[in-house]
Amino acid sequence: MRKLTFAFTAALAVLAAPAFATEAKGPVNTYILLDRTGSMSNIWPEALSSVNAYADDLGTEARGLNSSVTLAVFDYQDGLKFDVLRDHTVPRYWRDVTSAEASPRGMTPLYDAIGQMVSMAEKDDPPKAVLVIMTDGEENSSREFNQAQARAALDRARAHGWEVVFLGAQFANFTDAQGVGMAGNQTMAVDKSGLTATMQRLAKKSADYYAAPASAPAPVTFDEDDRKAAKEDAVKKTQGQP
Repeated sequence: MRKLTFAFTAALAVLAAPAFATEAKGPVNTYILLDRTGSMSNIWPEALSSVNAYADDLGTEARGLNSSVTLAVFDYQDGLKFDVLRDHTVPRYWRDVTSAEASPRGMTPLYDAIGQMVSMAEKDDPPKAVLVIMTDGEENSSREFNQAQARAALDRARAHGWEVVFLGAQFANFTDAQGVGMAGNQTMAVDKSGLTATMQRLAKKSADYYAAPASAPAPVTFDEDDRKAAKEDAVKKTQGQP
């Protein structure tokens, strides 16, 4: 009798427990494209911590919304390497990403990775999405997409009403960002010590955008306070940018 009671109790516990929702394709999705190339080595721990902070904060800020976060890392080794480390993960079930899952290597096929990310988002076709591109360098190895094609992909994303932001991680040369149609108020250089704060602020902006009605949209843009938190001036000074 005890065995039957224990089995029944265990079954009830399983039914009551929340599922580990890694396939929650909701109406509001975030897609983070993270540069995994070799030059990211010096800031890799900070980059991963910032992504984890984004997911954690979005889980709080967007509570009540059907939201998910997808993280893909990319580099070039005999072709584009595009690995999805978190696939439509509900923020409250996010497991911190660590360097055991991915570490810097290879070159920077930025245009190819942008094309892949937009294609992934278009397959989901959410009503609202935020696309976050984080890189520390310039395009140098794409084979499938050129700059014009990458721009066309991001133009389609913007035409869907999705928000796209470009973060230079310890990097302030935005020639590639401008080339793919990024506006200045959606592009920002970020010091490695400001990455976590920047992504936490971005989580709040994402939640506001997701929750805003069509009659009062809340676009995801960067203001002077965001640039101070990112320590953008320090990055520009280091790299001789105005």
